[in-house]
Amino acid sequence: MQLFNVFLMMDPQGKSGSTGTLMIMGMMILVFYFFMIRPQAKKAKTQKKYISDLQKGDKVVTIAGIHGVINKVNDDNTVNLETSPGSYMKIEKSAISMEWSAALNKPVVEEKK
Repeated sequence: MQLFNVFLMMDPQGKSGSTGTLMIMGMMILVFYFFMIRPQAKKAKTQKKYISDLQKGDKVVTIAGIHGVINKVNDDNTVNLETSPGSYMKIEKSAISMEWSAALNKPVVEEKK
């Protein structure tokens, strides 16, 4: 019971401490901001920058797992993706996965034996 009173910032007689409760609520809001909202907003910002920086010749992977090379960047937020020689698809820029494309373009490091 003592631990419950400490958690709610109540004294043993049952009177609530409003400043303690407000401090706990403020701390909870800060934790949510720094561990959930801020990283998600930062990731969305980098994704938006990645999408705007796409250009002809970039190797990409879509969120559906389709691999290809960008043949043309259109003005209507779409790209022409060459999946195999002579085969083109028109897809939305937002359908390109930043993480999978980065993994595809990551240089391969060979192990020395």
